[in-house]
Amino acid sequence: MPLTLQQLAFALISLVVIGSAVLVVTLRNIFHSVLFLALSFLGVAGVYLLLAADFLAAAQVLIYIGAIIVLMMFALMLTHRVMTANVIQTVGHPWLALAVAGAMLVILFGLFVFYPWDTGALPDAAPTTGIIGRQLLTRYVLPFELASIVLLVAMIGAIVLAKEDKPDDPA
Repeated sequence: MPLTLQQLAFALISLVVIGSAVLVVTLRNIFHSVLFLALSFLGVAGVYLLLAADFLAAAQVLIYIGAIIVLMMFALMLTHRVMTANVIQTVGHPWLALAVAGAMLVILFGLFVFYPWDTGALPDAAPTTGIIGRQLLTRYVLPFELASIVLLVAMIGAIVLAKEDKPDDPA
């Protein structure tokens, strides 16, 4: 059975996503880890495009790469001690981490094998932006707004934690 162009593109994108995700957690330089996280997010956006989810792909690029990764880079650059040091990433309990990762692998593989996949033809790929927009502003408006409030509180908390107290500072 020959590979189609879409299957080949998915295979290549998935290799990029998995490879960059592994580099995120194994590199010692935290700035390089953030760059590979951006590459991983970009690959996920590519998978969304292959699945004809244009809105999710655009949101992935704009929100995750355009906002969160840039915010992480600025935070790293403003924290001089973090940028100059190599962060050692070690796991306190490697056997526990391996057991949890193995359990997750078994669960996800079981879901993949036993899920009743619809083998019928995919519907025509229509733009999903209008559908998702209507759902976000009607049916899911409360969870959408609660998520924005949680993100705002997290941002304010990060600013408070990052603010250094100087003895000469009157504030």
